[in-house]
Amino acid sequence: MASKPSIPKGTRDFSPTEVAKRQYIIQIIKTNFEKFGFQPIETPSFENSETLMGKYGEEGDRLIFKILNSGDYLSKANEAHLEAKDSTKLTSSISEKALRYDLTVPFARYVVQHQNEIEFPFKRYQIQPVWRADRPQKGRFREFFQCDADVVGSKSLWQEVELVQLYDTVFTSLGLNGVTIKINNRKILSGIAEVIGASDKLIDFTVALDKLDKIGEDGVKKEMMEKGISEEALVKVQPLFSFTGTISDKINQLSDLLSSSEEGMKGVEELRFICDNVSNLGLSTAILDLDVTLARGLNYYTGAIFEIGAPKTVAMGSIGGGGRYDDLTGIFGLKNMSGVGISFGLDRIYLVLEELQLFPETVAATSKALFINYGDKEAFYALKAIQELRKENIKVELYPENVKVGKQFQHADKRAIPFAVIVGEQEIESNSYSLKNLLTGEQVSVDLEGLKKALLD
Repeated sequence: MASKPSIPKGTRDFSPTEVAKRQYIIQIIKTNFEKFGFQPIETPSFENSETLMGKYGEEGDRLIFKILNSGDYLSKANEAHLEAKDSTKLTSSISEKALRYDLTVPFARYVVQHQNEIEFPFKRYQIQPVWRADRPQKGRFREFFQCDADVVGSKSLWQEVELVQLYDTVFTSLGLNGVTIKINNRKILSGIAEVIGASDKLIDFTVALDKLDKIGEDGVKKEMMEKGISEEALVKVQPLFSFTGTISDKINQLSDLLSSSEEGMKGVEELRFICDNVSNLGLSTAILDLDVTLARGLNYYTGAIFEIGAPKTVAMGSIGGGGRYDDLTGIFGLKNMSGVGISFGLDRIYLVLEELQLFPETVAATSKALFINYGDKEAFYALKAIQELRKENIKVELYPENVKVGKQFQHADKRAIPFAVIVGEQEIESNSYSLKNLLTGEQVSVDLEGLKKALLD
C-alpha cells in the first residue's frame, strides 16, 4: 500500500481562495512600490554558496539551505572531513549552491554584476520566495515570500523618510490600521556598546538585544553574560530597558547617554532627522515609535533599522523590517554604494488580515455564473454567450458534462457560484437565457445584453 503523500515541514499548499487572498496583498504592495518609483527585478531561487555564506552572521549561516552538488557529490568530498564526520567542513566540498535566505544579498550581487547597466540611484522591488531552515511555528515558515523595496546609490536620509511613508501607505491600503513602525539606528547600538565598554562584543550584544520580545529582559542579560559581556556593562545598559516618553524625549535621553560616543551621536542625529520629518509630514494610520532595544540580527545594517509590529489586538511577530546598509555591495567588490531597504512579510500579513477579517468579500470571488449543460447543442449556444461575457471581463464557465441537473446545481453551490444560467430548447428558440439567483431562488428570462448587465451588477 502506497504511503500517504506529504510535504516538508514549514511548507504549505495553497487553496484557490488562499492564493486569491495572497495575490490581493501582493497586488496592493506592488501597486504602491511602483507608485513610489520602484522597478521590478527577479533573481534565481538559488545562488552560489559563497554569495550567501558569511553575510547573515553565525545564526543566519546555520539557517541557509544547502544544495548538494549534482551527480556523485561524494566523489569530490574531502576524505579527511568525511572520515571525521565533520559536517561543517565537509559542506563546502559537496555543496556549491544554496537556496537564497533573503532578497537583499542577491540584490547586492545583482547590483555589482549589472552596475554598468544600472542608472543610480537605483530603486528596485522584488517579490519572490526565500528559504530558511528555521523551526516552523505560527507565522514562521521554511519557505515564504518576501516583498522588498530598496534604493542603492544614495546616502540621503530622505529615502528613509519615504520608506516610512511607503509602509504607512501600503498598510493603510490594506485596511490594516494601527501598525507600529519601530525605528532605531545601528550607530546608536554601536555607541551604546562603546559607552559600556563592549565594542568588541557588538555582534553578540545586538543579537541578544534583538531577542528581547522573545526571551525578555532577563533572558537577554543571561545571553549577554554567556557571550562574555560583563555585569558592570549590563548595569550601564540598564536604561535601555526602561526608555519612555515621546520620540523626542527618547532622542534626548539617547543624547545624554551617548554624549561621549561620536558614532552614537551620529546615529542620534540621523534618527532626529527621520523622525522629525516623518512627524511634520504626517502618517495616515501607522504609528512611528523609537525602540532603542530594536537591533535586527543581520550584520549588514549600518544606519536606520525598521521593524513593523502588527496592531496590538493581534499576537504576531514582526510583519516587516529593513534598514540602511552603507557598504553591502562592498562584499562583492563595489565599494561606497550605500543602500536602504524595507521588506513586507506576506505570510504574516495574510494571517493578520485573516484574523482581523479584513479581506474584502470580493477577493476570493469565484465564477459569477455557471452555465448548465443540457447537451452539445445547448453547450454550443451557451459558449457563444460565454465568449461575449468574458470579453466584458465577467467570470463565467460551462459545466463540462451533460449530467444530472441536480449535480450541476450542487457543483455551483459547493463553489459558491451565485448564479446559474439555464439554456435549453426554449431559450435557444427565443434567443434568451434563464438566469437563476442561487441565493434567492429568483429566476428571470433575459437577452444577452440583459445577462451582461445582470452579471456586471
